[in-house]
Amino acid sequence: MGQDKLTVGLIYGGKSGEHEVSLQTALAVMQAFDYEKYELLPFYITKQGEWRVGSNQSAPFTALEQLKLESDAGDTSAAINTLFSKLATGEAKIDVAFPLLHGTNGEDGTIQGLFEMANIPYVGAGVLASAAGMDKVIMKKLFADAGIEQCGYCYFTDSEWERDSFMQIQQVEEKLGYPCFIKPANLGSSVGISKAKTREELISSVKLALRYDTKVIVEEFIEAREVEVGVLGNDIPLASVPGEIVSSGEYYDYQAKYLDGKSQMLIPAPLDTELAERIRDVAVKAFKAIACNGLCRADFFIRKTDGRILINEVNTMPGFTPYSMYPLLWRETGLSYETLLDRLIELAMERFAKREDLFFENGIH
Repeated sequence: MGQDKLTVGLIYGGKSGEHEVSLQTALAVMQAFDYEKYELLPFYITKQGEWRVGSNQSAPFTALEQLKLESDAGDTSAAINTLFSKLATGEAKIDVAFPLLHGTNGEDGTIQGLFEMANIPYVGAGVLASAAGMDKVIMKKLFADAGIEQCGYCYFTDSEWERDSFMQIQQVEEKLGYPCFIKPANLGSSVGISKAKTREELISSVKLALRYDTKVIVEEFIEAREVEVGVLGNDIPLASVPGEIVSSGEYYDYQAKYLDGKSQMLIPAPLDTELAERIRDVAVKAFKAIACNGLCRADFFIRKTDGRILINEVNTMPGFTPYSMYPLLWRETGLSYETLLDRLIELAMERFAKREDLFFENGIH
């Protein structure tokens, strides 16, 4: 490790459908880091789930292909040994982990648990918040408990659907009606989401969603503006200015989100001051409701009929390229991309130190 520099383990790739997005994010983050302050150790997780570790970098990569670490990579055991070196040898090879993984095994609490076991600080939400933020049903229950308004929804498991699909259809029709949205409960992106206008479409949409998860959530359709807020912090989180998504598609799906660039982002959102402040307050409330740390992006609907603010979801590992909504929201609020990276690392170190102090005081080492 560099003498006074922090060594940051940058972890990217992964088995999820958002592998390519993760690579683009990693390249952008690498290029924005201040190499006077940090040394980077890249960890690449292949689509097959194999880990590779590179060598310490004191300058950024310039091409996506370099991120795959094909030239000088250690194998999976070398990567895991590096990650767990603090436990194995008493000497940490990385000071802080920075996961840039989206979706399954990335923002669902699993890799966060790995960092906890390795006893190293890491950027972003902890195990509980990551898992709760990934499971839309659990998330909605936590929002309801915190008194945060949201649109109507139903949910069921694959076995409940197989046992009595007619009862589930009736529940959707009575509680929500058509059109409605059908989503896998645990997928980080917009893959597997459909809009159903009829019973036949509902059935085929549920079958599609069940290809991606064992639990399905169905949400009522509302005519609304889509507004997003960035939240940053630990115990005293701050909210960014709101931004608005103006989508050309029927909803903000994977194609629109990442590939065709047709959705427009209006930052700051054209909202009156009082409404913008209320949304920022609710964003912080949602961050606290799932016991989040570090960062999240809170996504809202503003219903067109009555102007009500309804929360849609929080995302504990939002898109993080310089052109993604989360960093752009903070840029508009006064924090550059580079400063945002610094702050996230500071928050990770603060949280870790606070927990270490607790353990130390209670004689747990």
